[in-house]
Amino acid sequence: MKAHLFLTDTVQASAPSALSRDEQIYQDILEAIVEHRLTPGTRLPEDALAEVFAISRTGIRKVLQRLALERLVSIRANRGAQVAQPTAKEAQDVFAARQLIEPALMPAVTERAAAGQLKALRELVEEEHQAQRHGLHSRAIQLSARFHVQLIALADNQVLTEQIAHLTTRSSLIIAVYGSRHSVGCDCGDHMEVLDLLDKGDAPAAAQWMSAHLASIRASLQVDQPEPDEPDFRAIFKR
Repeated sequence: MKAHLFLTDTVQASAPSALSRDEQIYQDILEAIVEHRLTPGTRLPEDALAEVFAISRTGIRKVLQRLALERLVSIRANRGAQVAQPTAKEAQDVFAARQLIEPALMPAVTERAAAGQLKALRELVEEEHQAQRHGLHSRAIQLSARFHVQLIALADNQVLTEQIAHLTTRSSLIIAVYGSRHSVGCDCGDHMEVLDLLDKGDAPAAAQWMSAHLASIRASLQVDQPEPDEPDFRAIFKR
């Protein structure tokens, strides 16, 4: 099952010249959000961004609308766009829900997981490691979310897989704006570890690992942040 993730597959180490102008601006703003150069709640005025990127306000509006569809930006009538700002309670509730569901499904995953499926998941984790090594933080977030959805899909419960797909989309946004590199790195547990436990058929240990993993990510979030100042867009995007 493929879940819609708020980050697209285009976040990769491709040459800027290979991208359209709109796509490059989209990726520049996306990376600035994920890398915390644009903090949650920061206003994104069309005129200032249009000047920085030397394009029309219509062009910037298109990019902001795309980011809004992916829930990285919120747009309100008469207030314009700003970086999405999930509340602290939302962040805690999303991870609390995941901690209830994902560990509980580890016995079913252990029972049904075939060697070929675990091999495919190992390849996905290796992609995640590569993204981390190359500093592609947003790509690592995307791959981490995909791993969780594909792992839970092995339990063969479509309703719960859809629920986890929804929750990972929301938690990916939360990690992007409130997390750090540690939130998707080995500090919170290497995904290879749970695959090793599944290989051994150790469902209780896999459930315990998943619970601790999600708790570590939850603890890594910095949800209590001050109101952001007006940013220097030229410095952020080096224009």
